[in-house]
Amino acid sequence: MTVQKHPSEIAREALMRLAASHLAPTPANYQACYNEIANLPNVAPFPDQPLRKIAMTLTARNAVQEQQLKRLDQAIARRSWHGVQGALTAFIAAAKDEKAVASDVEQVLSPEFSTRLARFIESVLPALGNENEGVTGMLGALLQALRQPPVDVSVIQEMLGNYSHHALFAAEEQAEIKDSLLKLLHLIIQNIGELSLDDSWLKGQVDGLLAVVAPPLTLRHLDEMERRLRDVMVKQSEAKLRSVEAQEEMRQMLAAFIERLASMNESSTTFQGKIEASARDIEQIRKVEDLAPLLADVIAATRSMAEETAQSRELLQTLQVKVLATEAELVQLHLELDSASALARHDPLTDALNRKGLDEALTREIASMRRKESPLSVCLLDIDNFKKLNDRLGHEAGDNALVHLANVARDSMRPTDTLARYGGEEFVILMPDTPMESGIEAMTRLQRELTRAFFLSGNEKVLITFSAGVAQLAADESGADAIRRADRAMYLAKRAGKNRVMGA
Repeated sequence: MTVQKHPSEIAREALMRLAASHLAPTPANYQACYNEIANLPNVAPFPDQPLRKIAMTLTARNAVQEQQLKRLDQAIARRSWHGVQGALTAFIAAAKDEKAVASDVEQVLSPEFSTRLARFIESVLPALGNENEGVTGMLGALLQALRQPPVDVSVIQEMLGNYSHHALFAAEEQAEIKDSLLKLLHLIIQNIGELSLDDSWLKGQVDGLLAVVAPPLTLRHLDEMERRLRDVMVKQSEAKLRSVEAQEEMRQMLAAFIERLASMNESSTTFQGKIEASARDIEQIRKVEDLAPLLADVIAATRSMAEETAQSRELLQTLQVKVLATEAELVQLHLELDSASALARHDPLTDALNRKGLDEALTREIASMRRKESPLSVCLLDIDNFKKLNDRLGHEAGDNALVHLANVARDSMRPTDTLARYGGEEFVILMPDTPMESGIEAMTRLQRELTRAFFLSGNEKVLITFSAGVAQLAADESGADAIRRADRAMYLAKRAGKNRVMGA
């Protein structure tokens, strides 16, 4: 008859056996020694905690799976391996059934429907334009997926969701571009009727319009051209009004001059008649005392003629001064008009270079970069939340904010750097002899300067921040391509949370 040992004795022997066998005193090793001494089967303990963690990671996608998760929780509580196995098996089967249903739905999208959908998207594409590379690339991927059966409906749905958002944005932009073009055309037609006879004014506007509407067409370019055309129209109106006034003044002065000449001629004729009459009278005089009255008449006539001649001379000098002043004023008006019509190189609001000035500066810096084989970095920065600032504080405050940013940027830049207003709230900074990493550091320093130099709108302090992209010009790259790369990096900086600088 086998004598049953007390559990405490078995526990002591198990500990002694662990020590003698040089085994680690883990719960598993202790349980194995204990079961061996007690002649019990060595069965591992039920892992309820790990199983509960596994159950918590499972997500029910339908009612059946939700019910099986409850069964799994109950089986773990009962420490029933059979119940755990049954619940997990049923949970997996429910997932397979859901996939089967989804597969059935996928088969509804026939090849004919896929072909028609692809044709529809292709027909919509021209209306969206081809300037947005992101939309074009997304459209190509969608069309490729539609033309490679079998079509995965879930993938197409996701792609359509992404594409519809970008397509809506592109369509709205195209509509705004068309509206802006119509406004520009109306301005041109309206301005033709107001033009003076100087064809160079019209040529300047047409040249500027052709430069702006050249592809790629953007709202920023159209807004800038509209502003400049309005500026030219104002100057033309001033010049035309002043020209009409000057012509009237010249006509009046010429009439006065002719009238004065006629008066002088009449006075000369009268004076000549008096002199001739006095000469005849002198021939008839026999006494000296009769000569005095005659001489007095001659002296009076001579003095009157001299005074009238002096007055005419003064009047003619005054007319000459007025003519010269009017001519100088008209020359100045024409110079101002020519400057506006030729699209001056500086932005009138911020005094930074405009697009024309930027193009010239880029050409100059690129030539210098390639001659010296030195790096050139191009930065494109865009003020964060500028529309909200305009809506909340007004457009005047928005303009002042742009001026503030330009002034802080100029104070932070090196003398060799170039600041240009790219359009709206966007600026471009050219940094010669600067690799991309140093350009990013320079833009980060400018961001810190803006946090210290608050913009004041009335009595309110407004923190202005910007997002920026920096691109180092490649050896065979154009300035426009470098700006586009910087623009894409700036967009990523916006998406990453704004007030950031990213390299392209």
